[in-house]
Amino acid sequence: MPSNPRNLTATAHALTAADRRRHYGHDGAVLWLTGLSASGKSSLAMALEQALMQLGYACYVLDGDNIRGGLNANLGFSPEDRTENIRRVSEVAALFADAGLICITAFISPYRADRAQARLRCKQGFHEIHVAADLATCEARDPKGLYKKARAGEIREFTGISAPYEAPDRAECVVDTASEPLEASLGKLISYVLAALPYQK
Repeated sequence: MPSNPRNLTATAHALTAADRRRHYGHDGAVLWLTGLSASGKSSLAMALEQALMQLGYACYVLDGDNIRGGLNANLGFSPEDRTENIRRVSEVAALFADAGLICITAFISPYRADRAQARLRCKQGFHEIHVAADLATCEARDPKGLYKKARAGEIREFTGISAPYEAPDRAECVVDTASEPLEASLGKLISYVLAALPYQK
């Protein structure tokens, strides 16, 4: 049963955003990677985390399969469950950002409305990054064999095949992993972060 908001009292933190900025050398933020399955989101997110850590940033990746194996293990892939999946993830990501960290998320997050709600929860620290590989490229890669199963009818409501993907219309950054190697896309993301969230310590 949901909590009664009348029985809840938010507790203020003693640390301010400025305190956390001085400690980490940068603002907290959410780098929200969205794209089709096999577009390269997880590979990019993990490589970006490693590169930013080497530059002094404090960051952590929330990855779709990892989260669905724990926090969201009770959710399926219906439109309602997808929305709840993103709601929970965005709440967690917002907490990371509020703590002063850079949270990198790698989720298909196929619906614009769900990503818009994530943006509202994460406020000004939200940066939508479209990993814009096209369906044909992603299906040709198919590293987990999911597209093959979806085409055979073994997976229902699979994004891009039997469920929609709504591409971003206001992404702060776009990388096309179909037309360039992963290293080039990673370089673009690093450059974006350095400009948008400069490290000063």
